[in-house]
Amino acid sequence: QVQLEEAGGGLVQAGDSLRLSCAASGRTFQIYKIAWFRQAPGTERDFVASITWGGDNTDYADAVKGRFTISRDKTKNTMYLQMNGLKPEDTAVYYCGIFQYGGSGYMYGGQGTQVTVSS
Repeated sequence: QVQLEEAGGGLVQAGDSLRLSCAASGRTFQIYKIAWFRQAPGTERDFVASITWGGDNTDYADAVKGRFTISRDKTKNTMYLQMNGLKPEDTAVYYCGIFQYGGSGYMYGGQGTQVTVSS
């Protein structure tokens, strides 16, 4: 099993930056891909960005392309999301999820971290 813990959220103003982190522990060798999702009140959880655990293949939602950068440090079993040029519509709880080898979908485990962007 893999445990996930998100951190780094906060209250910022439009145009500011934040860096989120997601620490993975446990059977991390099972991870094929790790990703960020976000959920605003009253909406579904949306994909933000992903990166393969063993390589550097990345993918981004159109809404964040050019502003957010996903990365991971395998020595620390930690994934990051650098968010620049934040907008009020980025306000949400951000979650990390993993796609395991042989899995059929993303799995979540952390409590998420709140990001609030004021205009």
